[in-house]
Amino acid sequence: MRWRGVHHVEFSVLDYDRSIAFFDQLFGWLGYKSFGTLDIGYRSTYYMARFPFFHSYIGIQPAQTGERLDHEEHRTGIHHLALWARNRREVDRFYQEFLLANDIPVTDKPAEYPTYTPGYYAVFFDDPVTGIHMELSHTPLLASPAAYRRWFAALRQEWEQHPEWQKPPWKEAMRPLPSRKAQR
Repeated sequence: MRWRGVHHVEFSVLDYDRSIAFFDQLFGWLGYKSFGTLDIGYRSTYYMARFPFFHSYIGIQPAQTGERLDHEEHRTGIHHLALWARNRREVDRFYQEFLLANDIPVTDKPAEYPTYTPGYYAVFFDDPVTGIHMELSHTPLLASPAAYRRWFAALRQEWEQHPEWQKPPWKEAMRPLPSRKAQR
């Protein structure tokens, strides 16, 4: 079983300098570190939460073509990027002290999303330059019993609307993947 997820993701942005100014503020507020390629081979600026230990990082590079993104159109490509928050307080503070204070377009205010997973709490917003849809979310390591009750209640409500489901949603949603061995 893997214990790490995505290695890195890179976004091509419309106005590189304005985008770097925005992402420097965003990731600086969240406590990330940043490094650049120094234009050796290509131009990109990276942001890492666990510097100097390479884990997951986000790269920003200049786009050659394209137009501003609109996440509601659900075009081909990445729909949104979700960043980890330490706790709900960080989500709320980020909303007040960063997003609202800098007039960043917020699409969904901080809220609990019980259908996602127990205790899931997030705020959704758009990068003001390129329109990359983003989220700052917190999922507790151990959710409270009340969060589990809200999760089960939300999923039961969904199940009632889907008589075609043979099993409860928390089981119906699981999909088997072909193992490495099965693919030989």
